[in-house]
Parts: sequence; C-alpha cells; structure tokens
Amino acid sequence: MSKTNRPDMMEIRVPFRDVDMNGQMFLASYISYAESVLASFWSSRPDVEDEPVYTPGKVSCILHRPLHYHETVTFTAGVDKIGVRSIGFLIAFEIDDERAAEVEIVWQAHTREDGSPAALPEETRDWLYSFLD
Repeated sequence: MSKTNRPDMMEIRVPFRDVDMNGQMFLASYISYAESVLASFWSSRPDVEDEPVYTPGKVSCILHRPLHYHETVTFTAGVDKIGVRSIGFLIAFEIDDERAAEVEIVWQAHTREDGSPAALPEETRDWLYSFLD
C-alpha cells in the first residue's frame, strides 16, 4: 500500500492476490483494506491517558461497482457518527472521483478493567469532530 500525506487517506493498486477469476476484488478484501485505512487514520489520534479499549460492533459493505485488478483506488476514512460510547467510521473507495464502495465500521468503547461500556474521552471526541462528514 502506498500512503498519501494525509492520515485519513490511502491509495493502492488492486493486486492480483485480491481478485477472483473474473478479475473482481473479493468482498473480504474490501473490509481488510478498510481496516488498514482505519488503523492508519486512528494512529494519528491524540494520546489520551486511560484510553478505553475499542471493539467492532458493526461492519457493513456497500458495493456501487466492483473493483478490478490493477485499478488505482483511493480510500478515505471519515467519521460518520460520534456517540457517547461509540464511533461510526465510513471508509470510501473511489476511482477518479467515482464512488466504488463504502465500508461502515462502528466501534464501541469499553473499560480496560472489566470491559463495561465506557464514554469516549473528550480529547478523542474533539479530534473526531474535525473529521465528521
């Protein structure tokens, strides 16, 4: 993967390993790339003392058109929803300004001690608001 200068964007050329015999990208690959983009995006967040643990609560994928072998795809991670204890991310897959797919990932915050639901830290919420779509 080649990374752009923005923490919320990444660009790849669809590799052969991620396509079926028709040259279309496997569904699991959409989710895998979305998670990679989200991990890169999340690594740019501010440090928070006593940060909660985040676990996925939902993952969904909408395909507008299939991606094909060797196409250059730009992924953009955005914040779709900010709840009290959860964050909704939307990762867009685009080719030349055409939306090819979207992956929605919802994370839920939990305490490290016992895994009970936890509120999002204020510093994290403020940072997330700068990426809210």
